[in-house]
Amino acid sequence: MSLVLNRTRVRIPKVAGAPADESIVGPDPWTRRLLGGYLPLIAACLLIVAPLLWMVLGSFKTSGEVVTQDLVLWPHHPSFDAYTSASSKVNFPRLFANSVLVTAVGAFIKLVLAITSGYAFSFLRFPGRRIIFTLILVALMVPSQVSMVPNYITIAGLGGVNTYWGIILPGLGTAFGTFLLRQSFMALPIDVLEAAEIDGAGHLGRLSRMVVPMAAPAIATVALITIVDEWNNYIWPLVITTDDSRMTLPVGLTLLKNIEGDPSAYPVLMAGAVVVIAPVLLIFLFLQRHIVAGLTQGAVK
Repeated sequence: MSLVLNRTRVRIPKVAGAPADESIVGPDPWTRRLLGGYLPLIAACLLIVAPLLWMVLGSFKTSGEVVTQDLVLWPHHPSFDAYTSASSKVNFPRLFANSVLVTAVGAFIKLVLAITSGYAFSFLRFPGRRIIFTLILVALMVPSQVSMVPNYITIAGLGGVNTYWGIILPGLGTAFGTFLLRQSFMALPIDVLEAAEIDGAGHLGRLSRMVVPMAAPAIATVALITIVDEWNNYIWPLVITTDDSRMTLPVGLTLLKNIEGDPSAYPVLMAGAVVVIAPVLLIFLFLQRHIVAGLTQGAVK
């Protein structure tokens, strides 16, 4: 029950036995859900998707529709001319093959090292285990650019300039993957592994038949992060390669930018950027189910 005095609503304390006052209530559940959940989520998605969508649309526009004071949201005459022009100036099939090779080999080796080292730090007892793991945590805090000069001197001395193994080798250390999988393996039920050990399963059998299937969401998360990191790696391939036949796609974009220095060539640069990010987006769509499962693992018993 309430009174209205001078257009001001005054709430009267509820009397025992009086009917509930339904005129003074907070926002309904749908409004709270909209204001507290959906609107921030939609705003965050727009901030992330809008630049990508603008880049994709810009790759189908003409230079006059991109470089203009009048906002052109949709291309008047969509065409693949920008993609054709980018392919004629830079050997994108070769760059794409280089990126696929470097990413596949590098990500596979890093994932195997992360799984095996995470298993070792979780279930094996050996001298200096805590010290070594602490050094791995310290390595997470050191930027990769710090070791670029020593890595270049070493790889160049071994003859690895303009080679695939020269691009792959320095990045095989995966401190983040080891840390993440070690934390995930520590949460696994130890009774299952002890039962497998009693049945005669060795470390390799327990790892392949028990640990990997149970920790599949976490491994998929590490795989996605590793693939994206390898695919988007730019500085080290730029430093270690000078031959166009060994460059990766991110470095090829720089090559395309140097060729297309005119601001009117933005559609061509956008087309090249679309070629670079499209495979990563497809991989994310393929692995997102496993990633969501990894994030929600343990939330429900």
